[in-house]
Amino acid sequence: MKKLFKEFKDFISRGSVLDLAVGMIIGAAFTAIITALVNGILKPLINLIPLSDTGLQTILKPAVVDEAGQILTEAIVLDWGAVISAVITFLLTALVLFIIVKAINTAQKKAEEAKAKAKRAFEDKLIAEGKLPPREEPKADEPVAPKPTQEELLAEIRDLLAAQKK
Repeated sequence: MKKLFKEFKDFISRGSVLDLAVGMIIGAAFTAIITALVNGILKPLINLIPLSDTGLQTILKPAVVDEAGQILTEAIVLDWGAVISAVITFLLTALVLFIIVKAINTAQKKAEEAKAKAKRAFEDKLIAEGKLPPREEPKADEPVAPKPTQEELLAEIRDLLAAQKK
């Protein structure tokens, strides 16, 4: 039981699980905002589209009403406006989350580039102080040798082993 708890704790404390939890919460919040926007503003406008006398609704079975005006059975209605609203909600939520993820990825990429640049500058400083050997970089006019393939490396290893046995 203790081992299981430790494994669960390790799983939960990994960054990807926490990122996923934060993403789910943010996604739910954006979905709530966008749903309110679509249902409160866009859906009434969509339902005003005059395709028939009932807008974007198809009445499959009308409501049954008694002489006093009391509804005995509700009408069965296909609400096309609700479907269109759900599609708009999905598309807007996906768009907002795409923009957020793209911004985060761009920021992470810039941070990685800055880190690599700082590392190279630090190495350059150590090279200038003589604490590291100079880099061996190919010159612009020198052709860069192609990397050997896996087969070529294996053949070279096999030849070296055969030469050692002799």
